[in-house]
Amino acid sequence: MLTHLLKSVVFNLALAALLVGGIARADDKAVEAFPDKPIRIVVTFPPGGGTDVLARLIASELTRSVNQPVVVENRPGASGNIGADHVAKSAPDGLTLLAVNSSYAINPGVFKKMPFNPSTDLRGVFLFASVPSVISVPESSRIVTLKDLLDAGKAGQSFTYASCGAGTPQHLAGGMLEISARINLQHIAYKGCAPAITDLLAGQIEIGINTLANTVPHLTSKKLRALAVTSKRRTPQLPDVPAVSEFGLTDYDVDQWFGILAPARTPDGIIAKLYREMSRVMTREDIRARLTQMGYNTANVGPDEFQKVMVSDIERFGKVTRSIGLSLDN
Repeated sequence: MLTHLLKSVVFNLALAALLVGGIARADDKAVEAFPDKPIRIVVTFPPGGGTDVLARLIASELTRSVNQPVVVENRPGASGNIGADHVAKSAPDGLTLLAVNSSYAINPGVFKKMPFNPSTDLRGVFLFASVPSVISVPESSRIVTLKDLLDAGKAGQSFTYASCGAGTPQHLAGGMLEISARINLQHIAYKGCAPAITDLLAGQIEIGINTLANTVPHLTSKKLRALAVTSKRRTPQLPDVPAVSEFGLTDYDVDQWFGILAPARTPDGIIAKLYREMSRVMTREDIRARLTQMGYNTANVGPDEFQKVMVSDIERFGKVTRSIGLSLDN
């Protein structure tokens, strides 16, 4: 009986090894052939925004690199959840990808019900760029430095600040400043970055937290004054503007990142190949120069590390949204 059992075990192990070997060879062939069809990069915002522009840059250059068409498809709605859900439920073959910014990591904290699990249903491929927001005031403001703002806030004064909208990285940058510095900031949500900065320029709002691209022209024309950038460190585009962390708020960091995700069950070999091809494109000197000119800081963060950043930010931003009582559920 024991001999028969041992023979059965050996047979099953041998069969399993053959099956695993067959699957491995099939996966290897799939990776070697990839991509054998056009690739879609889904953008969860309308055409023309930062994520869309960056996705189209990647798509254009990647088309030449992989010898297959790489097209961008815009699927806006529900703060990005519609497009993200579509990709999460797509075939895990590397042919349907998702272009995101760090709003992707904010959504789980502001929507109680999500149609997919952002931490586990999609996986990181490539984090390639980041950009801080800028905290600024009208040139005529009595607030000259961020220290002035923090000191006034600690003395009991309250300030209004404009963001690009509820649940945006700029909103969370203000919420995190309020929590970290223990000051009172009244958030005014706008439907977009452009109207927010328009009212700041008109003096209808005391403080603005807006994208670097939207803010820099008004710093150059001396209509606005920059108090700080929201990234952990200073940004090359504004080397003379301090980071919030320089004012004793050492854990403060709201850098808006941009990256590519794929369905979670996409084979490791295909993820590695996608990262390799995208990294080759986005680390070219001419592409890096274009990104810098557009106001972005370039990055080259691979799949595993990007996944850690994404999951960490989901948890970190969730704490902020709970602290400020932010919810976007209807």
